[in-house]
Amino acid sequence: MNWSEMFYQDWTSIVRTAIVGGLAYVVLVLFVRISGKRTLGKLNAFDLVVTVALGSTLSSILLQKSIALAEGAVALGLLIGLQYLLTFISVRSHGFAKMVRSQPTLVARNGAFCSQTLLDQRLTEDEVLSSIRSQGLQGIEDVDAVILESDGSISVIPRKS
Repeated sequence: MNWSEMFYQDWTSIVRTAIVGGLAYVVLVLFVRISGKRTLGKLNAFDLVVTVALGSTLSSILLQKSIALAEGAVALGLLIGLQYLLTFISVRSHGFAKMVRSQPTLVARNGAFCSQTLLDQRLTEDEVLSSIRSQGLQGIEDVDAVILESDGSISVIPRKS
């Protein structure tokens, strides 16, 4: 094994990575700006998958000489375009939205946990109690409802005094 190749192969590779990487980054930023705030908002499962795929694609463009900038830009544009199309349809079709997006789930109500729902959603009572305390409440008896939102966050609705 040639140890020097582990740290440096040639200047051409370094210059290519710098130029293509910079341009690919600019293309990605432009596409994300064009696609709107949704791409950068709280992530549901599908948004997370697209975000990871964008990162993986950018990495491939940067490091694989076999992928030209134009091909990489098309791949980035395709991912963002498909996400835009999916969200466009899901906003206009309730049935399609239910198919691709999870629904909020009630995990506690009237000061008591919904035990089966906690099991189904793989949540512990401690995780829910932590969310309750982060809202400045003492415990489960202080809430009317706790909801696991479709983006994975937990909403707490306090009891009215």
